[in-house]
Amino acid sequence: MKISTKGRYGLTIMMDLATQYGKGPIPLKSVAERHGLSEHYLEQLIAPLRNAGLVRSVRGAYGGYKLAKAPEEITAGEIIRVLEGPISPVEFTEETNPARRDLWRRIRDAIARELDNTTLALLINFSHDGNDDNYMFYI
Repeated sequence: MKISTKGRYGLTIMMDLATQYGKGPIPLKSVAERHGLSEHYLEQLIAPLRNAGLVRSVRGAYGGYKLAKAPEEITAGEIIRVLEGPISPVEFTEETNPARRDLWRRIRDAIARELDNTTLALLINFSHDGNDDNYMFYI
C-alpha cells in the first residue's frame, strides 16, 4: 500500500491544525505557506475532512479551519481512511490461496492497528521532541 499525496498532505494539514489547537481558526493559506504546498490542492483535501467531522470551518475575515476534536481524539487511521479509502496493501478478496490471503489480512491489520493507535497529539509531540527527520512505523 502506498499512501498518495492526498494522505500525506492531509496528515500535514491535520498536524498543523493540531499544533494550533485552541488558538482559533487557521486560514488554509497559512498552512499552505508554512509547508510549501498548493493552497488549491489543500482546499480539495479539507472538504472530505470537514465532511467526515474531523475539522470545522469558520467563515469570515478571521475564518479558517480548526480541529473538530482534540488532537488526542483524532487518529492517523481516520485521516488516511477519509482521504485514501480502506487500508489494504493488496486487493486480496479474490485470493484463492488461504496462506497468502491470511498474510495479506495480517499485514492489513498491522498497518491499520498502527494508524489507529497513532493520534495527532502523538505525531505533533514526536515532531516537537526534535524528531523531525522521518516518522517511521515498524510492523
